[in-house]
Amino acid sequence: MTQTSVSNEARHDLTLRLRRIEGQARGVQRMVEEGRDCGEIVSQLASMRAALYSAGVFLLKHYAKECAAKGVQGGGADRPIEDLIDLMLRVS
Repeated sequence: MTQTSVSNEARHDLTLRLRRIEGQARGVQRMVEEGRDCGEIVSQLASMRAALYSAGVFLLKHYAKECAAKGVQGGGADRPIEDLIDLMLRVS
């Protein structure tokens, strides 16, 4: 897999998303410690899973627009596209 970095703008957006997810995780932990209803906890876990998936999709879009495009422009089209497909399969 080719090494690529995340742009400053994407890094900021992704960091905000991950902090929000971190807060959700702490909230779920509190819910478990307080003995809250299982259905409420499962609902919050589902929200966390959706947020993680959304963050993954966001990063895949960034990769496709920025990172893979740079590789294609550089003349090595096959490797960035294969990397993108591998990453997409991991997220789905």
